[in-house]
Amino acid sequence: MIPDEFRIASVAVEAYTVPTSTPEQDGTLDWDSTTIVLVRPRTASGTVGLGYTYAHACLVPLIESLLTPILIDRDVRDPESIWQSMTGTIRNLGRTGLVAMALSAVDTALWDLKARCFEQPLHRVLDAEHTAVPIYGSGGFTNYSLPELTEQLTGWVGAGMSMVKMKIGRLSLHAELDRIALIREAIGPDVELFVDADGAYDRHTAARIGAELPGVTWFEEPVSTHDHGGLAWLAEGLPLDITAGEYAFQLPEFADLQSCVDVLQIDLTRCGGITEWQRIVAQTTEVQLSAHGAPALTLPVALATGNLRHMEGYHDHLRLESMLFGGLPQLIDGALTPTGEPGNGLHVKVIDAEPYRVR
Repeated sequence: MIPDEFRIASVAVEAYTVPTSTPEQDGTLDWDSTTIVLVRPRTASGTVGLGYTYAHACLVPLIESLLTPILIDRDVRDPESIWQSMTGTIRNLGRTGLVAMALSAVDTALWDLKARCFEQPLHRVLDAEHTAVPIYGSGGFTNYSLPELTEQLTGWVGAGMSMVKMKIGRLSLHAELDRIALIREAIGPDVELFVDADGAYDRHTAARIGAELPGVTWFEEPVSTHDHGGLAWLAEGLPLDITAGEYAFQLPEFADLQSCVDVLQIDLTRCGGITEWQRIVAQTTEVQLSAHGAPALTLPVALATGNLRHMEGYHDHLRLESMLFGGLPQLIDGALTPTGEPGNGLHVKVIDAEPYRVR
């Protein structure tokens, strides 16, 4: 019989949509809001966990109808076993896309609940190998004016970050290079500059711009994540890191992608959760890793990932997490540092969050 302090008794699933401060755009997409789906399992003794994903609100009924019934009366001390049950249940829906995001939200919530039940920080439960993780500022949207772009990126530098990333992919080759060069000068010589095309280019256009990028060390998704051949060709031919992985959803995809890039990105809110993250890390030993998005949620498992270079401080996620959550990790000397509170340390600011609730 499972003790009440470890037995899952109920699960709350909610969605919140927060408008962006201004319309945003990258190389292939335009948007004006961000939706977060929260999962909060509760034990019979009253301990509550918190996990989430950034996805569509349609995940709420999917999780409630398919995954929540699996959790009831299960032992939170064994999230891996629950994860196996969930993947079996969703077999006929496929294991990628929205289904993977639903798994991510539930699994991250279960790991958080497990740590809270033991009154331990989640990174300790996961056997952390780091005390902090370097974080880079990420945003620099393509529809920003040059003053707006400069203000955002230099603001991150002023906050102590030594790496910043901007979006590219909408301008002509020469106009894009001129814009990058101006930012390169504005942030100063001691700061690394990354660019992200979000798959906007074909192979040959990516090769042309990649060969001329001024003072850039990281070229993210120069072509689609799914163009493994193109990524491998660019990684071999260009003198900077070629990176991708944010749109990989399960272990086989990451295993195939690792030989095609210089740095492999993992998104905790898309990959199937902490359980799958651990499997991915164990099988992708040929390449360095970088955590993509959701910094507050990702920090505990990032701390436990030995071959991790850094993590992304994505503007929309930093903003939303600061609006909806208390207990956020701290930025110290350009690295994200845990608070030491049980679980992931986060709690929902219910009054602040309620106006944005959509499900």
